[in-house]
Amino acid sequence: MPLQIQDPQQIEPYREGTLVQLTVNYAPPNSQNWQTPLPGGTRVRWTAPEGSRIDPVGRGEIARWDTTGLRPGLYPITAQLRDDTGVLRDNEPETTENFEVTIRPVSRGDTLAVALQRIGAQPTRDQALWVAIRNRTNAISFGGTRRGAGYQGFIDRVLRQGQNQPNPELTRRRQELPNSPTLGVSAYELLKTATQTFLLMECGVPITIQNNSALDGLNPPVAQVQGQVAQVQGQVAQVQGRDTLFHAQDEQGRLGQAVTRVQLAERLTEYLGSGGNTLPYLNRIIEAAFPVGPLPPDNYEVFNSGILSSRAQGPLLIELIWSYWQEEGMLAQTMSAISRRFQNVRGPGGRDPLAHLEIAPLRPLNSLLWGYIQDEWNRLSVRRRAYEYDHHYGLSIYGKAVPTLRPADSRSKFLEAFHNLLHLSAIFFKEDNDTTVIADGYPLLNSLKEVHLLLAQGAHNQFGDLPWTARVEMLIQQWLLARPEMREFLQSRQMVPYREAWMPQVDTMKTLQGWSDVTVTHYGDLGVYGEQILLSVRYGDWIDVNDENQAKNWARYWRPEIQGYLHAYRAVTGVDLANAETVDYALPTVHLQRRLAMQQAR
Repeated sequence: MPLQIQDPQQIEPYREGTLVQLTVNYAPPNSQNWQTPLPGGTRVRWTAPEGSRIDPVGRGEIARWDTTGLRPGLYPITAQLRDDTGVLRDNEPETTENFEVTIRPVSRGDTLAVALQRIGAQPTRDQALWVAIRNRTNAISFGGTRRGAGYQGFIDRVLRQGQNQPNPELTRRRQELPNSPTLGVSAYELLKTATQTFLLMECGVPITIQNNSALDGLNPPVAQVQGQVAQVQGQVAQVQGRDTLFHAQDEQGRLGQAVTRVQLAERLTEYLGSGGNTLPYLNRIIEAAFPVGPLPPDNYEVFNSGILSSRAQGPLLIELIWSYWQEEGMLAQTMSAISRRFQNVRGPGGRDPLAHLEIAPLRPLNSLLWGYIQDEWNRLSVRRRAYEYDHHYGLSIYGKAVPTLRPADSRSKFLEAFHNLLHLSAIFFKEDNDTTVIADGYPLLNSLKEVHLLLAQGAHNQFGDLPWTARVEMLIQQWLLARPEMREFLQSRQMVPYREAWMPQVDTMKTLQGWSDVTVTHYGDLGVYGEQILLSVRYGDWIDVNDENQAKNWARYWRPEIQGYLHAYRAVTGVDLANAETVDYALPTVHLQRRLAMQQAR
């Protein structure tokens, strides 16, 4: 039986706060005449819009609707005929009418709510590159973003379980391992090959976009780094079904707009230009310094003249500052101490803190440590890494294994420029949070250009190979320290929440040896966040930018990493780079030595 909702007063639209009286009429079956009295044994059920209240009178022929607190707009009111018990009658339809509410005039004594909003961010072309950098650096982390991901998950799947080998060479060597006469050396070589394969697959920027289905967002099937394939003795094949590490809500919060993987992939293609395979920064370098015309299609031209197209088209998203902070966090020193004791060499001092180290030859770790020690001649020395830290960033490390260095080229101004960038970022964040201020992005932009130029000056000689090699070696060290046998031996604290399984063993070793008592978690944060920040500065085309919005977007996107780096740096060195009175440009190792001396004096 159809109903009709009416307003007898007919004063619509209603000012907010008005108490509106509504009535219903009904039309009997086979009749077009609307009647006011309801048929016997029935009542009307009213439904008011959310945020308001409606009260029926009697059987519901009349209802009073309170519009107090409603914003201007159209609001639906619904009426439905039911029986006296409230049960819906057979096939009785709902009737809905819209009624307009307008704002009432302001009266004396009213309290007006005022809210200021930040000026909306203007999208810039390079935002997709930042997404790709964060995606790839998260992919090569030790533990990934969830259990079974990252480097540890890859090694466990490929070596421990013997499944999903992405390389025929790994498959063959994994099958031959049980019968190898040199089990320890063969096992370590397989671990090393798998580590190199992992980095080859994960650390390149995705620069080839053929179709959306093949892309799976920003997770490329294979990193474009063919120039390094010889290191793993075979071609790198595609691995299907990997975790994409892409989270739309996270990226929306950073970019200030909703995006999909396909949209970001298209933006990255647009940023890379008409060629679609070279970063604008690298294109600028090639056009200015190497006018050799289009890059050849063959990527294996290491013995030819010209440039290596594999290096130009597929830069490795690895930054040496990650290795520097792992070194300062005593990762390499921890493995050195264990290696010495494994060879029955006493540590410094009257008694060796590792005197009770006894790893049975029946345990897998025994063979792996043997292979690790046998390969020592093939690893980077502390001295070589120290020289490259100085060449890249002007950073030094102190210790008995590092005598006084005599570098030929040092980035003496880098630390000042980098700390100034972080300090200006902290100032920008405060201004950007204040909705009464329009934050100035030009100081940030100029600082980004300065750091970009200094990073470019250090990108020579060993730049293409040493960071890669150092990452391979340190990932292996982390994996060895994360072994259950190592945790049993060192008896690490079980109630401390660590993100990655190797960290407890390093902190325990620092306690045994009397090293710094600052947890390695902070050093790990400095390495991860520092790498992401510097990669975004190194590979961005900052030198020709004169738009402050680009610098503003950079700071907003990388704010979690910048704030994380500032906090971790204060926890490690005691220096607050966000405070203008305490920010300084002294080498981190100077502050670390000072804090260690204070710790030992207590």
